[in-house]
Amino acid sequence: MSDESGTKAIPAGSSGGGPRPEPLRFFGTSWVDHSDGYTARRAAVALGALVAAAASCLVLRLAYQGLQIAGTGSFVTVLVIVMFAVCSALAFRNTWDNFGRRPDPERQARLRGLLAVGFVGTLLAWSARSCTEAPGEGLHRAEYDTARAEYERTHSRRTGNPAKARKKRRG
Repeated sequence: MSDESGTKAIPAGSSGGGPRPEPLRFFGTSWVDHSDGYTARRAAVALGALVAAAASCLVLRLAYQGLQIAGTGSFVTVLVIVMFAVCSALAFRNTWDNFGRRPDPERQARLRGLLAVGFVGTLLAWSARSCTEAPGEGLHRAEYDTARAEYERTHSRRTGNPAKARKKRRG
């Protein structure tokens, strides 16, 4: 069970109190305390996304050569190049923004085709973000810290009996 902030509440009767961190893709919950090979995972994600983007550009280059061989003309060639460049730039921006805020499901559904065409931009955003933190870590850390602070505030233990304190004030 998860609340709107993305942290998971601990079921009643289980050991440990408070919200649990939401796992990130490729990182699980190691982003909380940077354990379990967190740095190596970040490097692997950055390198893997960069290699995948380079391989994707190679495939796009082959598609471009296919257009040249087919003799489709300069208009179609320029149109395809511009389409991939614009879609990649928009996909990069959308992915980068979604690392800092929760994505709107309706907007994501509307952009699905554009993001699919601009997959190179998404891969580059993952690679660039992995150089500084796990992609989405900042958002999840802020939500987790807020949930922890709220839990600590609402579940802090009182000392003494509050009923006795009221009686002392009156007398």
